Amino acid sequence: MSDNSLRLVWIYPDLLSTYGDQGNALVVERRARQRGLGVTRVDVRSDQPVPTSGDIYLIGGGEDRPQRLAAERLRRDGGLSRAVANGAIVFSVCAGYQILGHEFINDLGEREAGLGLLDVVSTRGEGARCVGDVLADIDPQLNLPQLTGFENHQGITHLGPTARAFARTRLGRGNGTGDGTEGAYNGTVFGTYMHGPVMARNPQIADLLLKLALDVNALPPTDDRWYEALRAERVAAATQPA
Repeated sequence: MSDNSLRLVWIYPDLLSTYGDQGNALVVERRARQRGLGVTRVDVRSDQPVPTSGDIYLIGGGEDRPQRLAAERLRRDGGLSRAVANGAIVFSVCAGYQILGHEFINDLGEREAGLGLLDVVSTRGEGARCVGDVLADIDPQLNLPQLTGFENHQGITHLGPTARAFARTRLGRGNGTGDGTEGAYNGTVFGTYMHGPVMARNPQIADLLLKLALDVNALPPTDDRWYEALRAERVAAATQPA
């Protein structure tokens, strides 16, 4: 951690904050404070440099044109890539997830270079959009409960040899490749298609990021009744017959 306070960086809220993904920043911040941890949140707009001294970086989803603009500015800025090289944790959603890969298809129908922080390549699906609730089993190495979220994307993301699937779907299409994968991660860089916001539905993901930033194996317990009620509601809604 930097100094004695956890530094949380929310990247480009003016471009990438679709479907309430900024709620992820609120959840990480709240769960840190519930445990008495000092936390400083920095919201970085797209006309501002990305600081390299953050501990946790969060990126949300966005429409096609804002995604292209965000990728262009992040490549030119270089701050996020330098932060990852210094050991920072990154959690990205949907368009942000695609930006962290090697390339994606932009709003002009062209291949757009990503940041190469995840070994994934995203293309555009030809069929119906991936829309609806998702239930998935998170990679056992991460020791997290079942993932619940909401997907709404046209993209298809293929994992390269150094990327691990974040989760395996029971319900929903995840990466859209038909192999049951959802999201990807490598080291301290994570990506998912899950909205919700995903950390309100799955607060243990926020706790995972905090543990990585603090370099600890466990955190003090906190009151999870609200989160567990929301999880139970969304899991039940996803699994009940139509």
